Amino acid sequence: MARDTLETAAGFMRFRKFDKAIKLLESRASIYEDNFDYYLMLGTACLYAGDTGSASSYYQRARSIKITDKNLLLGQAALYLRRGDTDRAINYYVDILDNDPGDKRALSAMEFIRMRGDFNTICRWVDTGKIEQFYPPVGANPYKAAGIIVPVIACALGCALVLFLSGIHSPSDGNRADLSSLVLTVNEQKNAQETDLSSGAFAYILSAQQISGSYEKAQRYFQSYRDNLAQIEINRILNSNASVAIKQKARLLMEYLEPPTFDTLSDNISYSQVAKEPALYLDCWVAWSGRISNAVQSEKSYSCDLLVGYEFGEKVDGIVPVVFTVPPVISADKAVTVLGKISTENGRLCLRGKAVYQSVKENN
Repeated sequence: MARDTLETAAGFMRFRKFDKAIKLLESRASIYEDNFDYYLMLGTACLYAGDTGSASSYYQRARSIKITDKNLLLGQAALYLRRGDTDRAINYYVDILDNDPGDKRALSAMEFIRMRGDFNTICRWVDTGKIEQFYPPVGANPYKAAGIIVPVIACALGCALVLFLSGIHSPSDGNRADLSSLVLTVNEQKNAQETDLSSGAFAYILSAQQISGSYEKAQRYFQSYRDNLAQIEINRILNSNASVAIKQKARLLMEYLEPPTFDTLSDNISYSQVAKEPALYLDCWVAWSGRISNAVQSEKSYSCDLLVGYEFGEKVDGIVPVVFTVPPVISADKAVTVLGKISTENGRLCLRGKAVYQSVKENN
């Protein structure tokens, strides 16, 4: 029997593949509109993925349908706990215990807040992932269960495989993905440059060696989970005199890049770097801090101007328009960090927002 989207997403979540669950669920948004289980599951997947802004938005939608669900209350409590707002987290845990006095997660979270709930400890628990023990449950991880049940068998098989394969090495071993189909051929490396320079304006005029080197860097960065650096090399190629064949492969490689969360973002790029050379950083992901102004919200979108660098009210490095397709929860009177994808609109630098983070502590 075919499995529906919620069942498939739940399976991804049990295996801790939260990005896959989010991608699948978001692709079915029109089908599951006003469905409580859908919004709860999507909010929980975002919470585990570290995208607290989207998690909050989806939980709010779920709450508009049903208020007293225990897992929804656990999720919303966890959002406040992550931010250090223990008073509001406790209110949610009390609501849970009113209906289920023996709930272990709520009791454990309350004990944690009572004994160790200072802001610094909470930050460390968020950083190490220990805070997840207070999140809504997503089921036992089958990988861990298998690890407990068959460690001896696994060890024996591993030793046998090592002996059997000791002289064999696959080029894709340990790699993030098999990119063998995207490796440049000898002919593509030899003819790496576009021969007709009158066909367009190029921001970068590169030698054949530089083009091949940039493409190889993009592949290495991708395999090392450094997608921003891979994107920069791809952009360098796309805006250069590289041949059409290499540009096509660079665009195919770009499809493998994945959107990050606050926890997984690497090689963050400063506003000043991007402002100098926007085309080189197009489609990279950044986390920029500041304050917001000119916010406009509707049911299905949210836009504002991010005053980059103004989080302490001293200096504005730049003003960047930000657009969210899922309205986040933002307090306009507090500093905010926005996770977004670099884009341009009418020649102006902007961000496609994915998530936000705000501390409950006021800036001095």
